[in-house]
Amino acid sequence: QVQLVESGGGLVQAGGSLRLSCAASGRTFSSYAMGWFRQAPGKQRELVGVIGKSVRRPFTTMGGRFAISRDNANNIAYLQMNNLQTEDTAVYYCNIGSYWGQGTQVTVSS
Repeated sequence: QVQLVESGGGLVQAGGSLRLSCAASGRTFSSYAMGWFRQAPGKQRELVGVIGKSVRRPFTTMGGRFAISRDNANNIAYLQMNNLQTEDTAVYYCNIGSYWGQGTQVTVSS
């Protein structure tokens, strides 16, 4: 069993930044790759990026605007989002295997 809790969402103006966190408990976090997904209103859930189980450096995705990192010592992963655009508005979820968090809302205003 794995429990995932996202946090850090909110309302931000276009061009701004947010950092989302995903805190994991249960099975050993460091044994699993972890993914970030998002789902905008009326759209299917889409993959933002996946970080391998032992990756120690952040890697960028979404055209270099987002960076995913993880801290295995503290069972937490991060999604740093920069230069946010209105089309980034969505509920953001973290995922390990078949386990999902409850999601955190990100709203970007113009």
